[in-house]
Amino acid sequence: MKLKKKYLPLIIGVAIAAGIFIGGKLNFSDTSDRLFTKNSKKDKLNRLIDYIDYEYIDDVNTDSIVDVTVNGILNNLDPHSVYIPKEDMERVADNMKGDFVGIGINFYTYKDTITVIRTIEGGPSEKAGIIGGDRIIMANGDSIFGKDLSNNEIIKKLKGPINTLVDLKVYRKGEPELLDFTVKRNHIPIKSVDAAYKLTDKLGYIKINRFAESTYKEFKKELTKLQKQGISELVVDLRNNPGGFLGVAEQIVDEFLEDDKLILFTKNKRGDIEKSYATKKGDFEKGKVYVLIDENSASASEIVAGALQDNDKGTIVGRRSYGKGLVQREMELGDGSAVRLTVSRYYTPTGRSIQRSYQNGNRDYYDDYFDRLKSGELIDPEKIEVADSLKFTTPKGKVVYGGGGIIPDVFVPLDLSMQNETLTFLDRRGFISNFVFEELEKDRHAYDSISRDEFIKYFQFDDDMVLQFQDYLNEKTKANITFVAYNEEVKQYIKATLADQLFGNGAFEEVINQSDIMIEEVIILSNRED
Repeated sequence: MKLKKKYLPLIIGVAIAAGIFIGGKLNFSDTSDRLFTKNSKKDKLNRLIDYIDYEYIDDVNTDSIVDVTVNGILNNLDPHSVYIPKEDMERVADNMKGDFVGIGINFYTYKDTITVIRTIEGGPSEKAGIIGGDRIIMANGDSIFGKDLSNNEIIKKLKGPINTLVDLKVYRKGEPELLDFTVKRNHIPIKSVDAAYKLTDKLGYIKINRFAESTYKEFKKELTKLQKQGISELVVDLRNNPGGFLGVAEQIVDEFLEDDKLILFTKNKRGDIEKSYATKKGDFEKGKVYVLIDENSASASEIVAGALQDNDKGTIVGRRSYGKGLVQREMELGDGSAVRLTVSRYYTPTGRSIQRSYQNGNRDYYDDYFDRLKSGELIDPEKIEVADSLKFTTPKGKVVYGGGGIIPDVFVPLDLSMQNETLTFLDRRGFISNFVFEELEKDRHAYDSISRDEFIKYFQFDDDMVLQFQDYLNEKTKANITFVAYNEEVKQYIKATLADQLFGNGAFEEVINQSDIMIEEVIILSNRED
């Protein structure tokens, strides 16, 4: 998981795993009467809730009972039909829409105070004069430091209707008094394209973290930029991408496939089949494409990988994907809450369903990663279990399999080395980001004269920085950790985190990808095909 993801929840709040779903909602007003006719099953549930409400000996919050009941029903259907409570709907909608109305900062709570990591470029806070390192002490007269506020409570204080004002009091290091800022709320993008840049003279790179409403527009913008820079090959990085809108995945695939090529088809409970075909508008139909996937690439990510693989377009690189071949539709429940209910299955162009079995229950389904780890398939492709009955053939004769994710054309093992595991742990626990922030606070102006590109290409830490981090970590954890064996890896993580806090906009990826084994494999493949 990339470090920058720790900042994302503080912008958008808690998000439900995207999966893949159809755009549009189903609500009471546009649903036929046949769905809401009286029957004994519905009466039974309604009567039970009424009995509890009016007759049960103790006071009970029946709303919470209904929530538990809805979750229980959905859990018995499949792992991807989910309930979205009313209080989560706005955050979930913002995440999949691709923007929200706010003040435009990336922040986290540092020593009980809301601390700005950086402002969003062109956003309201940047325009008002807020900078990285500022601490927000008050919002509209309400003190918000030193309080045990949840992320959601913080976000509520900073979000609001568009063009409304929020008065902030800010502590800035070196200033004798608190600074006053008035910020006008505006639309803030929640980007789904993390990074886009050139890996080599001919090879471009685009990292997509989910498939939101705005993703195709973001992707197309970055692809156009890269094409103007002369690329003829493209890496689409879908690692750790949980999915999103089916239609958006289709739009992205359409950029690579020729007219009338099948992208996918879906089938519902009535056997109705809907097919999606590529159009004439693809801008990268002649270019080579590499798609990076791993065990966390799901649903819409698998649609992209599966459609390209089945059409013999490009090369899929990485490890077997998640294995989610179900499609959900969001349906409103009338009280502000909603369900995302599985309404169909999707199939790749050769007819594959890549949905894993969930017959043994949700717990077993979600433990699949550990089963893969135990079996050894994350390091050895020969350990991947396939069934001959689920064998399919592409137009050019390549054998592909259904039944449990997309198996890549080129396998790259999971890095289970001690240094990678240790750094991943420290990354996820926030130790690296906190250390970098404290180092940056000592003298932010030290980096004023270096550009983003210069920092990524040339900036280097010496070994003293590793020793400082080692001391910091040992003080925080009361442990005795040493990084002698992998100084360079530690320096790279620290540099990538500093790049993210200083510049954002994909700087983390540009630094960390310099030693990414999947990226290295793609560059080898690209050079070999010259």
